[in-house]
Amino acid sequence: MKDQKMLNAHALLSRQRLIGIALMALAFFFFSMLDTAAKWLNHSIPTSQTVWSRYVFSVMFVLMFINPKSKPGVLKTKRPMLQLVRSFLLFASTMFNFIALNYLQLSQTTAIAFAAPLIVTFLSGPLLGEHISRDRMIAIGVGFCGVLLVARPGFGGIHPVAFLSIIGVTCYALFAIMTRHLAAHDSTETTLVYSGLVGAGLLSLVMPFIWKNPPDLLVLGLMVAMGAFAAIGHYMLISAHRYAPANVLSPFGYTQLIWMVILGYVVFGDVPDVFTLGGGVIVVGSGLYLLSRERSRQPIPLEPAA
Repeated sequence: MKDQKMLNAHALLSRQRLIGIALMALAFFFFSMLDTAAKWLNHSIPTSQTVWSRYVFSVMFVLMFINPKSKPGVLKTKRPMLQLVRSFLLFASTMFNFIALNYLQLSQTTAIAFAAPLIVTFLSGPLLGEHISRDRMIAIGVGFCGVLLVARPGFGGIHPVAFLSIIGVTCYALFAIMTRHLAAHDSTETTLVYSGLVGAGLLSLVMPFIWKNPPDLLVLGLMVAMGAFAAIGHYMLISAHRYAPANVLSPFGYTQLIWMVILGYVVFGDVPDVFTLGGGVIVVGSGLYLLSRERSRQPIPLEPAA
């Protein structure tokens, strides 16, 4: 009887982890759809209007389910300034990423974005007082070599706007570190609601001066869909962590590179070159090595800035 209970418990744990993994992969599919829609919209409306659409409609979808009525006190935060700074960093990261999407392939921005865990690990030393061992520093250095292989500055590489993508990833890394810090002070729901407020608020102030009417229903539909992609993706990401621990789920965040290559080819006819693929493999490999070294420390899961 005891053995049977252990087997049932093990089977339940396995099913829960599989559900978590499936939700994680689906979350990054929706994040990939978000970036694909953004790249498409950038050809029809100003980039700032694309970013506005991502935040305003995302906030609307989130508030449909998480609001002061359904979650009393959800807007109360113990660290209001930190929440606003974190929200601004996410907004800045999204803006830089969407600008870069005007010139870069989806696979290229994604390969660079995968440097975020490396930057988080590097900055966790001076900002959080965490010890960074020599082998972790080596892994970070190797990972950044992968980023340089993708960008190839000064060697006939991709568009110089890739530098903005790197700045955006750095903003996201700081955002992720603040997320880790806020976890000890505010609920997940509170932090999720605050995430999009700065982007939606700031751009809504200037939107009347730069607004361009959507040329057709497809563009208008994609503007709304971006909010849905973001909200559904983040909801699935949070749900995934209810079924499985971060150290099990994090590697599956790298499935986004597969989605991006497929969507980039199907929608835009982009074929990633050997440098993008090779650099992406190096960055992913470095991230997975750091993950294996930090399994007991519950590392921050991969989550795109968009």
